[in-house]
Amino acid sequence: MLTYLFRSAASWTAIGLAGGLGYREFTKLHDYTGFTQLALVHTHAIVWGTIFMLVLLSLAIVLPGLAGDARMRWGVHLLNGGLALTVGMLGFKGSLQVLGADWADHPGLAGVSGLGHMTLTAALVLLLLAIGRQTKALSATSLPLDVDEDAREMADPR
Repeated sequence: MLTYLFRSAASWTAIGLAGGLGYREFTKLHDYTGFTQLALVHTHAIVWGTIFMLVLLSLAIVLPGLAGDARMRWGVHLLNGGLALTVGMLGFKGSLQVLGADWADHPGLAGVSGLGHMTLTAALVLLLLAIGRQTKALSATSLPLDVDEDAREMADPR
């Protein structure tokens, strides 16, 4: 799970950077200056894909049972799938907007994008349930902290 989270973060970084470059070059090529959903590809991929995956990776390292939790696995897979659908539709609709296609505002496109957002919502619910379970389990153990001599000296340098 840890490797999967890291690879997901790295992949979304590449997608986000390519999306930003693609947006800049595609709009410049077509002399487009208005708003387009193509501009949102970069931020969605970087924030949801890169940063969120790195936060999940950190939590999986800190919370011992999180990486093995089935809700976590399903949540991460749904997150990747929902994000792929959402970012893909942002890119598709944004490209149609730049090209001036009449059907760029078709309700069907919004419906597919909505499915991506619903999938992201389901992923967040599963991830929060998994994190909540592991946080509760960690709180229940309440092991005493073992403070070594160096740490005591750093805390009280007299």
